[in-house]
Amino acid sequence: MAKKDRLKEVSVKIGTTLGKADKQARKFKKAGVVAKEELQVISKQIDELKKQLAKTTKRLKHALK
Repeated sequence: MAKKDRLKEVSVKIGTTLGKADKQARKFKKAGVVAKEELQVISKQIDELKKQLAKTTKRLKHALK
């Protein structure tokens, strides 16, 4: 009987640990999604800045001629 009680305790601890790990994994997954969205926004901003830089460079070259 003592072995069964010990096995039950260990299985409860394992289940608790797995539940906590699953909860943390969900948090990391959500954080990953948010980070991906932010990265896309930043990427779009960089593309816009590149276009502005190209226009400014073109105007500057034309002005210096």
